[in-house]
Amino acid sequence: MASQPSLHSASDYEDSIHSLKHVSQQLKSLELWRQQEAIYKVKDQLERDGQIALLEEQIKALKKRDEKIQNKLKSRSNSSKGSRSGASIYGEEEGLRLGEYYQQPSHIRRQRKDPTPREVKVDLPHFQGKDDVEAYLDWEMKVEQLFACHQVSEERKVPLATLSFQGYAMYWWTSIVQERLRSNGCSIEYWNDLKSALRRRHIPSYYNTELMNKLQRLQQRNMSVEEYRQKMELLMMRAGIIEEESITISRFLSGLNLDIRDRVELLPYQDLNDLVQICIKVEQQN
Repeated sequence: MASQPSLHSASDYEDSIHSLKHVSQQLKSLELWRQQEAIYKVKDQLERDGQIALLEEQIKALKKRDEKIQNKLKSRSNSSKGSRSGASIYGEEEGLRLGEYYQQPSHIRRQRKDPTPREVKVDLPHFQGKDDVEAYLDWEMKVEQLFACHQVSEERKVPLATLSFQGYAMYWWTSIVQERLRSNGCSIEYWNDLKSALRRRHIPSYYNTELMNKLQRLQQRNMSVEEYRQKMELLMMRAGIIEEESITISRFLSGLNLDIRDRVELLPYQDLNDLVQICIKVEQQN
């Protein structure tokens, strides 16, 4: 009978250790969330600065190209001195090019007959324009995969994407075009510009904060280990989180059910995949 208090004290001590571990992990997760919020703000600012810098570089390139054309026209005008017309110069240059062409072997001439590549037909998934953030992001991801797979040129991306609009999305796009025509605004010609307009329409401003909160509160509960891992990675991908694997492992462990976490926490593993496989085995044994 004298040994019973000692056993109770040891049990209370173990419970206290488990509670302290849980509180420590929650504090780590909170600090991690704050760091990710700061990183997201910096990333967003860098993306805006990068877009502005890219536009400035494009404008400079166009100005340089225009200056070269003007200088070439001036030099041609000065060299002719009225003795030959512009048409005769063009005729001579064209004749030289034709002479070079017919001096080449016939099989090379046949290859150069039609230099323009044949455009591949691309069927994009339909987009209805419903107020469903996940549905829009899935559509956007699939469209970008198809563009990359078929190497779609930039000038074809917007027409192809808008042809896939149906229902409300079609009416929304028509109103955007009409509004820009009325206000003499620039038309949307590039995929990134169309994607930005779509994101403003379908993704609320609080979406990323909501994602971070969901990720912060994510627990395994009734999910299997594999379902829990997929849910965590999907939220991270949606939020644009890129972090060291050690941080992801800590995030994964903090949401695991206690009966699994207590058995795997001190076991050796090399990476997240190893840890997940160990957790699955423990789960199957329960």
